Amino acid sequence: MNDLNTDVLVIGAGSGGLSVAYGASQMGADVTLLEGHRMGGDCLNFGCVPSKALLAAAKHAHAMRTGGAFGVAPVEPEIDYAAAKRHVHETIARIAPVDSQERFEGLGVRVIREMGRFTGERTVEAGDWRITARRIVIATGSSPLVPPIPGLVDVPYLTNETLFDLMERPDHLVIVGGGPIGMEMAQAHRRLGCRVTVIEGERAMGKDDPELAAVVLDAVRGEGVQIMEGVKAERVSGEAGAITVHTSGGDVTGTHLLMAVGRKANIERLNLDAAGIAHDRTVTVGDDLRTSNRHVYAVGDVAGRLQFTHVAGYHGATVLRPILFGLPAKARQHHIPWATYTDPELAQVGLTEAEARERHGDVEVLRFRFDENDRAIAERRTEGLIKVVVHRGKPVGAGIVGPHAGELIGVWALALANGMKVGDVAGMVAPYPTLGEVSKRAAGQYYVPRLFESELVKRAVRLVQRHLP
Repeated sequence: MNDLNTDVLVIGAGSGGLSVAYGASQMGADVTLLEGHRMGGDCLNFGCVPSKALLAAAKHAHAMRTGGAFGVAPVEPEIDYAAAKRHVHETIARIAPVDSQERFEGLGVRVIREMGRFTGERTVEAGDWRITARRIVIATGSSPLVPPIPGLVDVPYLTNETLFDLMERPDHLVIVGGGPIGMEMAQAHRRLGCRVTVIEGERAMGKDDPELAAVVLDAVRGEGVQIMEGVKAERVSGEAGAITVHTSGGDVTGTHLLMAVGRKANIERLNLDAAGIAHDRTVTVGDDLRTSNRHVYAVGDVAGRLQFTHVAGYHGATVLRPILFGLPAKARQHHIPWATYTDPELAQVGLTEAEARERHGDVEVLRFRFDENDRAIAERRTEGLIKVVVHRGKPVGAGIVGPHAGELIGVWALALANGMKVGDVAGMVAPYPTLGEVSKRAAGQYYVPRLFESELVKRAVRLVQRHLP
């Protein structure tokens, strides 16, 4: 066993872990990074990157079928599913060097390609190494949650960790789970020529504002995806090529089965009890992301908060302050945006309308529809709307469903992060014609009853007009 002392030990080389390793090493700390699987973590290899690459391929196929309104004769595309998957793998390969062992070693980080497990408050064993660190950051991420459905272990099934290695196009893909992963992959595979059925035990896209989610679900259904809501997957049977999911709403048989019901934190191998680290399904942390062991922090999915790559990166930046300088820092959540990259996209930051009414009671909801935006009209992408929830003149949440919603939500993430007033966005000048105008127009709705519908304002204007020279 080789003994090693280090300033900062990072367990996991996903978004959160790499953010900590990069920042700490560049500011002079001795950093050791453990990764027993793939550098870049779930996002690069199995999640955000490959899914968006596959969605991009699917958009090209969809465009060929839908050009009639623009004077472009629609045609049924010839789809090479394996080539689409090669595009996915090429995308991963192009991004991978940024997260690679070679790059981080070039930055001065000591990279050990082993899993780590705690053996004491500040000690971790990884392969042949016994590592003692002043501060330790757990950044082990999460894995697909596979529920104990009877019969599931006896049939071949896919998760996001295996889907992107499938090179033969499914004839009929059955997806259990109607959340972001399920809906993105449902639409992508439908556009790439597969029959698709989604089985959701509750409401599809149930964590999103129902009014906005309905726009997405109508669009996906309109493309031919069957979405079964409020039905439970009770049992699975069959074999490769003919897998049946027995549900409370009837049986569904497909050639392939994708399980997309959620995530579970990767804590099983860590031996957290040996370090006195409290945990349940995730590592227990405070707002400062510190665990019950004052030497140890947890970031990203394993910390049990919002499970997004950008959150892990934000957490990583947050813990650098106390780890490197001994200064306090807290991770907030109210300003964290998220997006589902269906077409149309759906993005949210802060509170939904229902959450805001429950928390604040007296709120205003500002709306502006894409069919009133000139750029959207020109591109025939008029489905969707923006909703901004305002309390005492400040936005407390915003949701957008429509083309490029994931890009457009950034204005409202900025507003919430900095405590801006709705008037700050209303005062923004957006170039014309852009989709970005929807944010300005939505913010402007706040002033319609206060200015254009106010008799007091109208009397004041008439009075001033009579006395102007």
